[in-house]
Amino acid sequence: MPTREIRAAELATPNGHFSHATEARGRLVFISGMTARNKDGGVTGVGDITAQTHQVCQNLKAAVEAAGGTLDDIARVDVYVRNMEDFAAIHEVRRQYFTAVAPASTLVEVSKFVNKDYLIEINAIAVIQE
Repeated sequence: MPTREIRAAELATPNGHFSHATEARGRLVFISGMTARNKDGGVTGVGDITAQTHQVCQNLKAAVEAAGGTLDDIARVDVYVRNMEDFAAIHEVRRQYFTAVAPASTLVEVSKFVNKDYLIEINAIAVIQE
């Protein structure tokens, strides 16, 4: 069973690219927080939330694919940002990567990350079909 979106009639339509809830059956894969750190160890898009969100999504894609899945298998994400004003830009990028069922999601603003150049970090839970 692929990931299925659950919408509650009692809730407003999400204002970003996420589902009220998701349901899936399979092997759980927990993906650590991904930042804009590229393969070479540098930070992609210093000062640019769009570039950093693309790098984060590419990193999530690489991690889930290494586990035998795809971005469509990601059922939940937790998103940490330095500036809540970046909400629209982040969701614009997310729509490009999460093209099937949008994952359930939480987004919170934080005061700092382990690297001063990071603007966003996303961790994820994937449910990969066996």
